Amino acid sequence: MRLKQLFIFWIVFWAGVVFHTAQASHIVGSDLTYRCLGPGPGNTARYEITLILYQDCLSGAPTAITEDNPAYIGIYNANTGGLFMIDSIYSQPFQIIPPNFNNNCVNNAPNTCLRKETFIKSYNLPNDQPFHIVYQRCCRNSTVLNLLNPGAVGATYYCLIPPATTGCNNSARFWNSPPQIICINNPLVYDHSAIDSDADSLSYEFCQTYVGGTQTDAKPLPPPPPYQPVTYIGGFSSNNPMGGNPPLQIDPKTGLITGTPNIAGRYVVTVCCHEWRNGVIINTVTREFQFVVTNCSKAVVADIPQYSDEPNTYIVECNSMTVKFDNHSTGGFSYLWDFGVPGMVDDTSDAFEPSFTYPDTGTYVVKLWVNRGSTCPDSISRIVKVYPTFHSVFTYDGLHCPMSELQFIDGSSGTSGDPISWLWTFGDGNYSSERNPVHRYDTGNVYTVTLETKNGRGCKSIYSEEVFIENFKPFAGNDTIIVKGEQIHFDAKGGGQYTWFPSDRLNNPYIGNPTGYFPDTGRFHYMVHVISPHQCEGVDSIFVWVVNNSSLFVPTAFTPNGDGLNDFLKPIGVGYSKVRFFRVFNRWGELVYQTEHFKQGWNGEYNGVPAEVGVYFWVLGVVDRFGKEELIKGDAVLIR
Repeated sequence: MRLKQLFIFWIVFWAGVVFHTAQASHIVGSDLTYRCLGPGPGNTARYEITLILYQDCLSGAPTAITEDNPAYIGIYNANTGGLFMIDSIYSQPFQIIPPNFNNNCVNNAPNTCLRKETFIKSYNLPNDQPFHIVYQRCCRNSTVLNLLNPGAVGATYYCLIPPATTGCNNSARFWNSPPQIICINNPLVYDHSAIDSDADSLSYEFCQTYVGGTQTDAKPLPPPPPYQPVTYIGGFSSNNPMGGNPPLQIDPKTGLITGTPNIAGRYVVTVCCHEWRNGVIINTVTREFQFVVTNCSKAVVADIPQYSDEPNTYIVECNSMTVKFDNHSTGGFSYLWDFGVPGMVDDTSDAFEPSFTYPDTGTYVVKLWVNRGSTCPDSISRIVKVYPTFHSVFTYDGLHCPMSELQFIDGSSGTSGDPISWLWTFGDGNYSSERNPVHRYDTGNVYTVTLETKNGRGCKSIYSEEVFIENFKPFAGNDTIIVKGEQIHFDAKGGGQYTWFPSDRLNNPYIGNPTGYFPDTGRFHYMVHVISPHQCEGVDSIFVWVVNNSSLFVPTAFTPNGDGLNDFLKPIGVGYSKVRFFRVFNRWGELVYQTEHFKQGWNGEYNGVPAEVGVYFWVLGVVDRFGKEELIKGDAVLIR
């Protein structure tokens, strides 16, 4: 049958079906794989397609389970997206997967029922084209915690058959049944590896989950890629599907899933197994499954903690050949450790928390059995890496001044390999991943600089050192107004060496507090170059305004609204040696403010609260430059 005729056939077929398909909240996972059966007729190869559905036969609707059969798959040209075939596959006799736990050894074990339904059919596909195999269904269990609106979101499962021009491919196959329950706060160690009859290299990762059928079309005609990813919630993601402490991880080389789930619930977890040939990924098979974490507890738990952030790794020991093993197991009365040294028979211990000195550097798989040979035994394996020694250290060079460049130089090293990654924390909120970064500090302070390095063996080391940055702020002084014929005593700060320019009218331009004499009126601008004890350098300036006569000024109004303009009522004086007092009274004669300094003023508050708008009266007592006292009075309006 030609492609066009085939397509018309399926449109008519699907149009004739009355859809009362139950939503697939009973489906908890799926595998979609294939194997090559050899050459087909003409320029084709024959492939056996296998779809496995894992169904919840305890709480799943029987009608929905029944309506899974037959399954409809789509086959599309992966280059063009064109439809090659949509076909129905009828299932083989189903299997009930036995629980992966012993009820006698699990407290509060929930009831479970996992049904495995398998659909197998063979097809002849052209050798020179790649094909996508697709299956879709709706919907997921509505109690899933890590997806948005899971009860209305379907699932898509698909894989790629590469061209068979150089020989047809067999996909990898997951060999282990998924776990039916996971006890909360118990370490999970689950072998999620696959096997490949072509001996291709395999790698593993948590990967994206895709939307499939809908509530109105629960068992759709599968469309070609691309597909819409699901939406994760609650901080979950495809790479962090269920959290935990330590979080769920998958070893990219072995497919071993480890972690300690700490929140009860149902989680969608998707694992991709990539097939590598000649350094290129030729296919990816995917298993999606709902991991169920319950409040059960195991009577006996073998637990070697995971202190490394590498998958299933107890520790990466980079300081010594001796490793001290911590044991977090519960319910045990006997223990047997095997420290994983190849060729050794005495690398064992029956101590609760032993230490072991390894004969050589390397990566070892350590196994702990608890209550071995009893009714309820348990065991766990962790990786231990022994690669001493490795140490972080750094030096730095440059001026210890704000905005000056400091060059940080990594000096880390190790007998097992030099660093391959660097994380600098400069203590001011800034970071760098460069090996020898340059950094500038905005302000003076004592900063704790930390360098964390890691080498190719997984060794980590942290080194910290305090870095002093001088609080350097060159200051020439405040602008000032004086009367002709007076002297001014400059008072620059911020350093140990000073140079004033111009040097006119100064008695010594090389000190911080020279005296200036101004016999003539005018505006004079001075700059001072400051050098600190740590050789920080900077420039600041000051204006000196020389007037003919002494004068006083007090504003007639002020607006204390915090905008930085006319916020204070204060006297301004030129040619006066000091203020004896400046007092402000309200209309009832109450003293609301007083000061003895020119630079201070009233902010419009009385007894800690904003004073009323209106007229206020002031009295100012001053002493002029000849020692004569004066008394001046006036009023000002407070405006808001």
